[in-house]
Amino acid sequence: MNAASLPDTIRDGEHLDDLLSEPSEGVIETMRRMKGDLLVLGVGGKMGPSLARMARRACTAAGVQRRIAGVSRFRVPSGCGGLEAQLGAWGIETLRCDLLDKEELNRLPDFPNVMFMAGMKFGSTGQEAMTWAMNGYLPGMVCEKFRHSRIVAFGTGNVYPLTPIGLGGSVETDAPGPVGEYAMSCLGRERIIEHYSRTLDIPAAILRLNYAVAIRYGVLADVARLVWQERPVSLAMGVANVIWQADANAMALQAFDHAASPPFVVNIAGPEQVSIRRAAEQFGALMGKTPVFEGEERPNALLSNGQLGHRLFGYPSVPVQQMIQWIAGWVMRGGEDLNKPTHFEVRDGKF
Repeated sequence: MNAASLPDTIRDGEHLDDLLSEPSEGVIETMRRMKGDLLVLGVGGKMGPSLARMARRACTAAGVQRRIAGVSRFRVPSGCGGLEAQLGAWGIETLRCDLLDKEELNRLPDFPNVMFMAGMKFGSTGQEAMTWAMNGYLPGMVCEKFRHSRIVAFGTGNVYPLTPIGLGGSVETDAPGPVGEYAMSCLGRERIIEHYSRTLDIPAAILRLNYAVAIRYGVLADVARLVWQERPVSLAMGVANVIWQADANAMALQAFDHAASPPFVVNIAGPEQVSIRRAAEQFGALMGKTPVFEGEERPNALLSNGQLGHRLFGYPSVPVQQMIQWIAGWVMRGGEDLNKPTHFEVRDGKF
């Protein structure tokens, strides 16, 4: 996808799904080089379906035959049963499994390439034990089960501390400084994967994502709905990184080319530091609304520097201004909302 081919509006969910799963040339080449089949653990999440479909479309474009399977419990409400059928229609095999059940996990077939997307964030406050189980314990189980595989694992930029805005965001070599139990559990996920990568010689990559946007959810979608509903927009976290979900998926799939022991670590983030105030004002202008703000901007924020990922995987294809235009139209038309706020404004790590 390039700027010249981007549509002015996103018509409906089918159109959105097509855009989110369109593979870049880089992904097509990665799928051409990849040896063996691909398993997506946690395919039922926000990014899983489009990532799995992107891999399938890239294989078709590359002219290679490859089994692509997605694992989930497929028991979550809001149409997860429909998701199984949809994935099947896209040529993706589905496997039901409660990943925390060791017997079920060990019954999964072996795959030479594993995309590990399962984890917990939303609602982690009050469910700290489950958060640690999903983010800290499960990665060890997955590494033991798939010890002969190449593993790419989704993580988060929340492992970094808040940094001065003028620094341009944390880079991969900066020391972690997680704030709150959720972020600490995510650093735990990284450390466990690193341990097994080193001791079992598992080629691995860890993706520190911050933040994906796909119209139905994401930082910009949160801001847009607050403006549309004339509710206050918090300025507690005055700037944020955003990246179009398809660009994040493309970078994630290309990370298989860089999996190593010890793990390769890369930030997945957009190039801009997006001002929340300015984004709200842009939404207001498009929606005919006057944004209402609460709080004031601080001199620091949770920010990631995505330059390494851009150099290795390509510059993001969808600019922020285009995302804002798409989201404004979607919200005003009453488009679907996943109702999974990012809580980007949280500064104490309590999600």
